[in-house]
Amino acid sequence: MSRRLSQFESTQIVDVVAQNAGQRRASLCDPFVEQLPITGASISVFDTQGRQSTICTSDPTAARLDELQFELGEGPQWEAFQRATPVLHPDVRGATPIGSMLFGQALLSLPVGALFAFPMLVGAAAVGVVGLYRSTAGALDPEALQLAARLTKRATIPAVSDAMRTAQTDGDSVSSTAPTIWREVHQATGILLVQLGLTAAESFAQLRAYAFAAQRPIRDVARDVVERRLDFRDLPD
Repeated sequence: MSRRLSQFESTQIVDVVAQNAGQRRASLCDPFVEQLPITGASISVFDTQGRQSTICTSDPTAARLDELQFELGEGPQWEAFQRATPVLHPDVRGATPIGSMLFGQALLSLPVGALFAFPMLVGAAAVGVVGLYRSTAGALDPEALQLAARLTKRATIPAVSDAMRTAQTDGDSVSSTAPTIWREVHQATGILLVQLGLTAAESFAQLRAYAFAAQRPIRDVARDVVERRLDFRDLPD
């Protein structure tokens, strides 16, 4: 299980952020796609409350995989973050199911044959995850695993730096292949908390369940809630 960052480790990150303030980086996902035998990549950072900031995604499939795991709260990325160890699924259509039936069914709709997730660590603390996928089944050989681990380590501090900068900056653009921060999801969760009289965790679960049932991205549903186009009090029980 991962632990929370110590004050010393947090100070180290803040120092790096200060040194790189105002500098926009090239996509941190690029080296993974360019140097590894994989099809796509995503990088996400999590705060101590489990809230996610997606730093980069290499393509629409990688973006959907990242979003799907956020919506359902399960999948290799969550496992890698919680265990602080790599999670490898070289054949997602094999005999061994991955996650719940909902996750497995959603995964079958995507052009994905293999999934790999590598935790981004500061000391022993997991601060984020690199998610990789291949369009065809197949394991990563030992050399590729070592290279993936090195690339993950190299991307960790820049990814955390970018997440912290973005969290403090309004108006950053959000695209389908490079979402920045899930501000509207957090805002919508707070609105549901008031509307439905639930806890934050229960409110987020309601938002996530509605998005999945409606087959809509959770960010789109959250935007409708924030902009008052969707009121959960009007939905049937």
